[in-house]
Amino acid sequence: MPDVVQTRHGATVLMCAADGPAITDEQSAVDLIGTLWGQDVQWLVLPVARLSEDFLVLRTRVAGAVVQKFQQYGFRVVVVGDITEQVAASTALRDFVYESNRGRQLWFVADGAELDARLSAAA
Repeated sequence: MPDVVQTRHGATVLMCAADGPAITDEQSAVDLIGTLWGQDVQWLVLPVARLSEDFLVLRTRVAGAVVQKFQQYGFRVVVVGDITEQVAASTALRDFVYESNRGRQLWFVADGAELDARLSAAA
């Protein structure tokens, strides 16, 4: 399934396919951004399966670099999928997810229903 641009709760989102190219670093983030040139996408919805394992290991700084790159280009990011195991294993990741979910730039949600609830509340 390819990446698809949709309107959900008044927001234009890119629903990234789980089997697309992995987001492993700033360059892969830029590559994804390049596919959106000229489109009015506000949110990038990334399945956790599309992220490298290093993304959820904060000491690697991959998450920070990737999220910063998306935000520099004006995109908000939602990571969709079950990361309970990784969060349970890392206090730093737990705190990062908690603080991110309090904001409006980066969210971690379990599934599409939670994504819709968050987008609806933000509209």
